[in-house]
Amino acid sequence: MATKIFVNLPVKDLNRSIEFFTKLGFQFNQQFTDEKATCMVITEDIYAMLLVERFFQGFTKIEVTDTSKSREVIVALSADSREAVDELADKALAAGAAFANEPMDQDFMYGRSFIDPDGHMWEVFFMDPSVIEHGQGQAVSEEAGA
Repeated sequence: MATKIFVNLPVKDLNRSIEFFTKLGFQFNQQFTDEKATCMVITEDIYAMLLVERFFQGFTKIEVTDTSKSREVIVALSADSREAVDELADKALAAGAAFANEPMDQDFMYGRSFIDPDGHMWEVFFMDPSVIEHGQGQAVSEEAGA
């Protein structure tokens, strides 16, 4: 069985978050959805658990990050093409996301980012598979300090 990842993100208004991500084309597993949380399906192995802040707080002993003042995570999603990157980023902005950064274009990799209604930063990127196959992306990433 493949390892699955569940990214847990605190949200202020669960219904607003569901509406926003539905506009981006995501679906939700109703089996894991109630008034405190929902399970957003990204792929068959990747999920985002959107938890109302008070419920999220029950899983940690430290304060929930104030996303208006600091960034706790950047959730990065791969896309199949540059056009798919633009499509998802444009949907997010049309659905009410905030602009995050200028597009990143490094020949072998293209990406755009946005801030969701709860202040979480999302990055959508495409990497040219032919560059990855030949290992050229690693050298470029190392030069960039990654």
